[in-house]
Amino acid sequence: MGNIGARECPLCLYGETTLFYVQRDKTGHRDFYQCGICDLVFVPDEFHISPKAQLERYRSHNNDTDDPEYQAFLSRLLDELRPHLVPGALALDYGSGPGPALAAMMRDEGLRVRTYDPFFQPGRSVLEERYSFVTCTETAEHFAKPRRDFDTLESVLKAPGWLGIMTGMLDDWEEFPDWYYHRDPTHVSFYSRKSMSWIGERYSWEALFPRQNVVLFKKE
Repeated sequence: MGNIGARECPLCLYGETTLFYVQRDKTGHRDFYQCGICDLVFVPDEFHISPKAQLERYRSHNNDTDDPEYQAFLSRLLDELRPHLVPGALALDYGSGPGPALAAMMRDEGLRVRTYDPFFQPGRSVLEERYSFVTCTETAEHFAKPRRDFDTLESVLKAPGWLGIMTGMLDDWEEFPDWYYHRDPTHVSFYSRKSMSWIGERYSWEALFPRQNVVLFKKE
């Protein structure tokens, strides 16, 4: 669609973005831009809903720690990370949500686990520690300022260490209009493997893609 009203990319901080998609339907009115450098698709700040509205939506999610279906969903990431886990190591669940089920599952694996969530576990003292394992499940799509969050993840991750991320990803952006993922008003950042590979290069992390919508970063 051309460089109509190009915005600075909130991930790589370059301005080479283009208007990618315009949503005008019953699910919302938002514009989406795409970065030509890191391939991030993002929603500009003026289309973000308020923190109060975000909190109401998060509270409506079924994140029951003891729900077998929710545990199975989170296992998509944990199963891939498990071969690398070291019992007794310190781990952080970044974006743990109202029901930190993954933190409980990691404790069952023998890890010592801290949790951070800007709405539900906002104490930032845990971000002053360093962790051998960091998980971030269904959270990166909520990053309004992804560069800031990934800088934080870099600062808390030990070397050697592992960062596991689970988020919806597309490699064919032509599928975007029909993709359910962008219809959630709290989802404002969307990634492809190219985006995740750019992130890996930015922080000198090795990027592994063991299964759909899961990326493991290895920090040496």
